[in-house]
Amino acid sequence: MQDISSLTIAEIRSGLAARKFSALELARAAIRFAEAENPKTNAYLTLCPEVAEAAARAVDDKLARGEDPGLLAGVPVAVKDVLSTKGVRTTCASRLLERYVPPYDATAVERLKAAGAVMIGKANCDEFAMGSSNENSAFGAVRNPVALDRVPGGSSGGSAAVVAQGTAVASLGSDTGGSIRQPASFCGVVGVTPTYGRVSRYGLVAFASSLDHVGPFARNVEDAALTLEAIAGRDELDATSAFAPVDSYRAEMKKPVSGMKIGIPKEYFEGLSPETGDKIAAALDVLRGLGCEVREVSLPHTPYAISCYYIICTAEASSNLARYDGVRYTSRAEAASLGEMYRKTRGEYFGMECKRRIMLGTYVLSHGYYDAYYLKAQKVRNLIAGDFSQAFSEVDALVAPVSPFPAFRLGEKMADPMQMYLSDIYTITGDLAGIPCMSVPCGKTREGLPVGMQILTGHFEESKMFRLAYAFEQAGGVA
Repeated sequence: MQDISSLTIAEIRSGLAARKFSALELARAAIRFAEAENPKTNAYLTLCPEVAEAAARAVDDKLARGEDPGLLAGVPVAVKDVLSTKGVRTTCASRLLERYVPPYDATAVERLKAAGAVMIGKANCDEFAMGSSNENSAFGAVRNPVALDRVPGGSSGGSAAVVAQGTAVASLGSDTGGSIRQPASFCGVVGVTPTYGRVSRYGLVAFASSLDHVGPFARNVEDAALTLEAIAGRDELDATSAFAPVDSYRAEMKKPVSGMKIGIPKEYFEGLSPETGDKIAAALDVLRGLGCEVREVSLPHTPYAISCYYIICTAEASSNLARYDGVRYTSRAEAASLGEMYRKTRGEYFGMECKRRIMLGTYVLSHGYYDAYYLKAQKVRNLIAGDFSQAFSEVDALVAPVSPFPAFRLGEKMADPMQMYLSDIYTITGDLAGIPCMSVPCGKTREGLPVGMQILTGHFEESKMFRLAYAFEQAGGVA
């Protein structure tokens, strides 16, 4: 059987159809490889060989009966440990949920399974998806497979790392302020944040409910498009999921890009590291060579995005994390009274970043400060969304960097939360506006660190985004 670390979804489908290998053989190979590689990166929190083998046997049985085994038949996948998985531990990388086993699957996971995907494990992440480096996990930091002394990005660092190291062909992550695109950029893989509402949030453990997106990581654009196609669409269990029809992304992405108008937001090119800026400039030259028209645009409210985002997301986190009190399904600290049990449980089991955001969120929602902070931040959010609407009335897509710099060293920014927060400066605007955006590899620095190019399009225009990304990838990207 071909080396699992290089297989694509198309190669798996053709290999199964030609009986070159079975889904069960593939699943067992993926589990063995994950067990061997995980000590290097700590990318998986839980491996589930029994679940994987059962899913693989079901695929093989369908093939034996001549039935369609599904869009992702036999594909080894990983799922970020903030998505509920029936019968498989879901910890959110927190001591609070260390022993929690959900009785149901998140809708996105359920749809992966329905498409024939084989889940081999749960990926490590920042605790409750709060972080920009995947150093906030209660079960240890994740290391970047490209450079083990570097962070993989956060909070979906484990989901990016398993694809980069080759132990999963695709994975699911969640994105609240850049938590799919930034790890994809740091690890050199494709990461997609779909339109808010395109993928159901049912079963996603909430961080900031109005900002959370579920999306895929993959080795190439086509695999990312296929994975999103499998999980997208309306879900009656999530009132915020959209009724908008889901395109056949793999068909749409192969249309020509000549004549597409590409906007370059000037505010996103301030403070870039030279090597990152050079790679994005080279990527724009590739797009020009493909016949795209490139012009500068402005998103004038971008400077307010960091402040706006950290008011809104901490306020929503404060509300969402109030349920973790030791009474129901979490770990519990022993105490003499109910009030003391609450305090000890939350004090002992929440990590520092969660506590920081709970405190900030509680403050901005408190009496006398709601109007001054939270309400004002929501107004700024509308202005940022308006900037994008104006831009997309002039251009088909925006192209920008994902991060001001490539993957930084483990521990480098842990002592300065503000510097850590600034690593998401180019990604949080897309989440605030709820638009689709993605990261596509566009070369490496002299040290061999990956750089990602960000593509952003209008609401529910994922097809246009995939078309541009696929054309860039097929043109060879940037060396």
